[in-house]
Amino acid sequence: MNVFNKILTALRGSVREIGESVVDANATRIYEQEIMDAKHHLSQAKQDLTLVMAKEMQAQRDIARLNGEIAKYEQHALQALDKDAATLAEEVAERIAILEVELTGQIKVKEEFAGNIVRLKELIKQTEAKLREHERELAMAKTTESVYRATQSISQSMHGGGSKLISARESLDRIKQRHTELSDRIKATEQLDNELGDKALDAKLAAAGIGAQVNGKQVVLDRLKAKHRGTDTSPKQDT
Repeated sequence: MNVFNKILTALRGSVREIGESVVDANATRIYEQEIMDAKHHLSQAKQDLTLVMAKEMQAQRDIARLNGEIAKYEQHALQALDKDAATLAEEVAERIAILEVELTGQIKVKEEFAGNIVRLKELIKQTEAKLREHERELAMAKTTESVYRATQSISQSMHGGGSKLISARESLDRIKQRHTELSDRIKATEQLDNELGDKALDAKLAAAGIGAQVNGKQVVLDRLKAKHRGTDTSPKQDT
């Protein structure tokens, strides 16, 4: 039995943790909904306040009416006394006494309404101030959440070990390295051909004055310069 109770306790703990996790994940939405519910209750409270204020106005009118009736019957009682109608005056006095009892009760009701109105107005004022504070906190929470999401997105894009950007950058570096290797191989091939190939032999023959003149223009220019100096040693042509 003890083991069974412990299992139930563990299950209750797991359910509680899951519930807390769900609440935390949706904290902003829940907070916003709570504020909306509080606003709805505040609106209902204002409607109730208008009803109480209307009741107070009605009580005030009843008080005015009772005061008017009492004043009227007092005049009637005085007139009855002036006419020595004591019995009638007594009946009128009894009527005035009933009206005064009703007036006292109505005044008490009106005072209760007035007290409720004061308390409700103060409660509504405090609730509105509290709601404005909650709305400011909600706005800050939403802003913080947006900043957190943006920061997390940037961090995953720029600094994540397996990010696409880093993978693309590594691929580009490998391409650049292959291009550099290919360029080095081309240069090495040209250098080897210059040193050991046919071009190397042609260059040596040209340096020794053997074979075709590599630069005929320079040879002609040298001959003209020598002729100009009177030291032309090139063979004369027969005329």
